[in-house]
Amino acid sequence: MTDQAWRGAILVTGTDTGVGKTVVTAAIAAAAQAAGLRVAVVKPGQTGTVTGDSDEATVRRLADPTTARTLAGYPEPLAPLAAARVASMAPLELYAVVDAVRADAEKHDLVLVEGAGGLLVPMGLRPSGEPWTVADLAVSLGAPAVVVARAGLGTLNHTALTLEALERRAVPAGVVLGAWPAEPELVHWANLSELVPNMVGALPDGAGAMDPGVFRRSAPGWLTPALHGVLDDWRTWADEVS
Repeated sequence: MTDQAWRGAILVTGTDTGVGKTVVTAAIAAAAQAAGLRVAVVKPGQTGTVTGDSDEATVRRLADPTTARTLAGYPEPLAPLAAARVASMAPLELYAVVDAVRADAEKHDLVLVEGAGGLLVPMGLRPSGEPWTVADLAVSLGAPAVVVARAGLGTLNHTALTLEALERRAVPAGVVLGAWPAEPELVHWANLSELVPNMVGALPDGAGAMDPGVFRRSAPGWLTPALHGVLDDWRTWADEVS
């Protein structure tokens, strides 16, 4: 992966739900702000609002970016388009999201756009009535993507499929491990060796539960210069977080 720092809009997606996208988004925001950038975080569609959980609130607590906002919220914890339909609410319209991200990009150095679930989860509708995905949003914005992946068994297939889907759309991408275990096993080390060529970061397990001040100070050490961090030696990193 390139060490040239990414600016403008960046899509944060994942190999699946629950892989750590929100905490990774916060870590990138914290590292970029430590580097002196103005950062916006945009969550196009927050689902599961009936539980009171909010990815925006988590990002604000951990990273306190210049701007953080959610464009639409839906009660049920489903894919955004399905959640909109179940609640009889207006679905996210692709170009309205594009316009919102571009508006933030005019005022910030970096705009992190956190998706929902995986890359091809239906997010909303195009003006034609066809569903759109995070992959479509990346293409429309001309933005690179950060793929958040698990460290354990099964991650190589899921990560390869996600990267292949992005490559077919000519979307540059890098991988961040959402949670590296404190006591890694053989499978984790084997996966790390396979993923390193595509990796731009990795977070220790439990990073989201850290004191915000510790989180912000630590975040640059989890990310490579492509994501405004200082990580350049995976062996040193693995020794420190394990």
